[in-house]
Amino acid sequence: MIRPLRTLVFLLIVVTIPVIALACIILFMNIVAPSASEVRAQNYVIPIVPRVTGQVTEVPIEPNRPIKKGDVLFKIDPVPFEATVKAAEATLRGLGDQLKNAAAKKEALGPRIELAKKRVEQFTALAATGAGKRADLEQAQSDLGNLESEFLAAEATESQARAQITKSQADLVNARYDLEGTTHLAPANGRVANLALRPGVRASQLIFKPVMSFIEEDDPWVLAFFRQNELRYVEPGNEAEIFMEVYPGRIIKCKVDSILWATAQGQMPISGDLPNTAPMATPEQRIAVRLLLEGKDKALFLAAGARGHGAIYTEHVKFLHIIRKVFVRVSAKLDWFVAKLH
Repeated sequence: MIRPLRTLVFLLIVVTIPVIALACIILFMNIVAPSASEVRAQNYVIPIVPRVTGQVTEVPIEPNRPIKKGDVLFKIDPVPFEATVKAAEATLRGLGDQLKNAAAKKEALGPRIELAKKRVEQFTALAATGAGKRADLEQAQSDLGNLESEFLAAEATESQARAQITKSQADLVNARYDLEGTTHLAPANGRVANLALRPGVRASQLIFKPVMSFIEEDDPWVLAFFRQNELRYVEPGNEAEIFMEVYPGRIIKCKVDSILWATAQGQMPISGDLPNTAPMATPEQRIAVRLLLEGKDKALFLAAGARGHGAIYTEHVKFLHIIRKVFVRVSAKLDWFVAKLH
């Protein structure tokens, strides 16, 4: 009776100890090498709003095709804007001629005014000695006054022309800026997913009415979501690995860029109402960690909305990282299988 009892105890110990040890390893591994059951690839989406309003004449791009920075997205009929530029240039030329004429007139009046002043001085001296006629002095003074009046008028015309030229130059810059806006270029490398713009459509510069949405591809955001108590040892610069469903079996090397220490549950609305302190019925929101692609995977294309899984390896208890890496690689291989019958 004693021997079977000892055998049973021995079997329980043999089975229980490995189970307890494995449970402890997994619990500690979740702290020093936490895994994320959800990893998302997100990209900046730029609403494309034309700088000017006009009729679209050309849309040379295709939807869902790679677009390089500086490629033409669409063109607007430039004719009315070219006419505005030509009118502004003509106005500026006319004001330039007016300025030159006023300056030339001032330059011509200068010597004549100096001569008239000398004549006034001479006739004043002659009139004082009684050798000159009073009428000659008055005529000289009148001539001087007329010349000075012409000079002041030319000076006023010159000042007015300078002011108008400054305004016209600004108008010309704006007109050329609007003309350049008839050709809209891609702001970065990316693509347009839902291209509905066609020649003949009247595009508007209203900011709330974009003509297309441009998806950037140069600076994707890779976000891994963790429970809040899993991030106690995670720091920027930690090694990370992810595997995405669009690349079955591939391990993508990353590093931790930053932890987004904020969720919608932490936002208190600013208002005159008292805050609601009722128990929260919604589940705990995960904390997002931004990851940066590293090494040969840095230029890897990740579609906006691509999803996967991953893990972060902290600087603590590094021998447990090996087990987590094995789990990650086995799980990545499972993405090769598509579990559906239709």
